Amino acid sequence: MAKRNNLLIFILTIGVFGILNTEMGFIGILPDIAAYFNVSVATAGWLVSIFAIGVAISGPTMPLLFSGINRKNVMVLVLIIFVIGNIVSIFTSNFTVLLIARIIPALFHPVYVSLAFSAAADSVSEEEAPKAVSKIFIGVSAGMVVGVPIASFIASVSNLQIALAFFAVVNIIVLIATLLFVPSMPVKEKISYGTQLNVLKKSVTWLSIIIVILLNSAVFGVYSYLADYLQTVTNISPNITSLMLFIYGAANIIGNILAGKLLTIHPIKTIISLPFLLGVLYIILFFMGQLTLPMVIIILLWGILAGIAANINQYVVTSAAPEAPDFSNGLFLSSTNIGTTIGTAIGGLFISAMGMQYVVLVGIFSVILSLVFIFPRNHKYKSKQKLST
Repeated sequence: MAKRNNLLIFILTIGVFGILNTEMGFIGILPDIAAYFNVSVATAGWLVSIFAIGVAISGPTMPLLFSGINRKNVMVLVLIIFVIGNIVSIFTSNFTVLLIARIIPALFHPVYVSLAFSAAADSVSEEEAPKAVSKIFIGVSAGMVVGVPIASFIASVSNLQIALAFFAVVNIIVLIATLLFVPSMPVKEKISYGTQLNVLKKSVTWLSIIIVILLNSAVFGVYSYLADYLQTVTNISPNITSLMLFIYGAANIIGNILAGKLLTIHPIKTIISLPFLLGVLYIILFFMGQLTLPMVIIILLWGILAGIAANINQYVVTSAAPEAPDFSNGLFLSSTNIGTTIGTAIGGLFISAMGMQYVVLVGIFSVILSLVFIFPRNHKYKSKQKLST
């Protein structure tokens, strides 16, 4: 049983990597896409933006609609849609078709990822669930951080189509592995749509959603501009910048592993500690961002905290609504994308008004605001736990 569960979690982790890799990997090849389709880089950027918008829109609805269907069948369906989208991307020469090939898989993205979290949590005991979920987050981090430089490298040494084929190959491998090795996962007890939607009536759910938006804003509002920050404020070369981004990505994975253990042992303390630690780190970044060696240490610690934050975001929402696991995971995914969009937009405003160094202010203000909601959320959650026991 343990071996089967480990294999399941491994396949789900690679599956989530493939899904996130398809979403974020385009960032590394936007200049190549712009040149190939004869559009501006800003126009090519819509391939990333429209995917994120699709995820944010479908996050609360699509997992809910598919919640009563055998999880394996749903995962296979989503992977087929991603593979088709990947293949169309390789062969199309029309930018509008490429946009459509992005938006359709984006709508199904929350379905696979939310099911992966739910299936991983269900494969172990309730106490061990955060550890299982943290392994899935390794796929999320790898897809978000590792996929970008890999796609960029492939495009630089070969061509755009080979880079796009990389996304397809990963998803095809996962599709085959899912068909062969993932057991049938019928829904044991179908939860009505009404029961699932009822979680939106609880204040603890909305407090949790706001916390996730603010924490993701705190992380990605600054991280989105990290490459530019390193080159304009720290004044380091593009090659060293790439190395720094790899350090951040590797540290993110370390943070995922740590988060699984911390949320298993001390969930409330971990949730409260994160904004304080992230706030202190941003203050240090503000005053020492011009120095290369301190920046290496800052990015390492920042990556670890960001990995922990991702796990906390998922835990905060799903623990507030355990009676609707797939729907709550969809709410989590939608909230993170909203937080990323808001944080990046506000970070851009700070840069335009005050300069690149001041982008850290979006992170500092976001973590301060998050604490305003974390304390009442934890109080309500504890009260709910006492009533249930």
